[in-house]
Amino acid sequence: MIPIALAAIAAAPAGLLGHRQLRRRGNAKALRIDTPNGISEAGFVRIGGIDQWIEIRGEDMANPVLLELHGGPGATNTFFTNRTREWERHFTVVRWDQRGCGKTFGRGEQGEMSFHRLFADALEVTDYVRRRLSTDKVVLVGNSFGSVLGLRLARDRPELYSAYVGVDQNICGTELDEGEFHATVQRLRENGKRSDAAKLEQIGPDATKWSATDWGLHARLKTVSDPFLASMLKKLILPSMWFSPQHRLRDLKDCMDGMKFAEQIGVESVHFDSWRDGTRFEIPIFIFHGEHDILMPVERARRYFGDVQAPHKEFALITDATHFAAFWQPEQFLELLLTRVRPVLADDRTWLPA
Repeated sequence: MIPIALAAIAAAPAGLLGHRQLRRRGNAKALRIDTPNGISEAGFVRIGGIDQWIEIRGEDMANPVLLELHGGPGATNTFFTNRTREWERHFTVVRWDQRGCGKTFGRGEQGEMSFHRLFADALEVTDYVRRRLSTDKVVLVGNSFGSVLGLRLARDRPELYSAYVGVDQNICGTELDEGEFHATVQRLRENGKRSDAAKLEQIGPDATKWSATDWGLHARLKTVSDPFLASMLKKLILPSMWFSPQHRLRDLKDCMDGMKFAEQIGVESVHFDSWRDGTRFEIPIFIFHGEHDILMPVERARRYFGDVQAPHKEFALITDATHFAAFWQPEQFLELLLTRVRPVLADDRTWLPA
């Protein structure tokens, strides 16, 4: 769906391209940071033996640092910078294009592609951010597939993070959920997508037998099976990409190619089990979930959260939202950060610059 739409707009008439340029210039102006202690920098950093893209933005470097782990895998968050500009008044936001993603993918050779390698990269990025911003700990924010990585980092390396925030929290489990699979097939049929429904039926509900291509097909078709989510792709994701001042047309192509390339990491997750990995954490745990999320149903996230043991934990719904909840409702997410997360950080001043 998204690749087809991008191909169409890439072949758009000159008038549409001119409109794009005007909007991009306006967005670039809105992103300017000129506060005395602010930071706005982006570039490649050597991580895990390859060049990886990291952006750091905020109006005051004394604010808590949010290190985002994007979803996909391969789905950069850097398109959403204009939507989250208000966050930068209260936090320093770090966005990283992981290997196989966005500008990192466009740079060239990606090296080893595995979940284990992403975990090691994330630790290097964390250390880089801590040094660059002279801070002892950062708040870890996991979005969608990035929340799988985020849970493991929060559990295994608590000394690096002051809190963990999961958004669109993915909860992995080895048990088969045939009911959810068949519900997706039924939604496709009801929406007139009988050919897509047949493709899903062909790969079957047993995710442990899927190839990377099967995993990617299931992820895409589950997304378009939900009218709310499909509509949001058109209203949120495509405009954010098309009018992003940080991305050229070639960057957009690299992002789409990277998502396909990174499917080989996504398929690993079908063998993970969030409960078996552990539910005990040494840092505060927050899960903020879109109330209408079908990619990761609220009930599953709540069930895992109920088993979490942590010094502090909170669960909240983001209303009128499905997946990509933090970017669809950026004001709600910021309010949750300010009213739920930041007070906990204030009690543990380790986030303050060293």
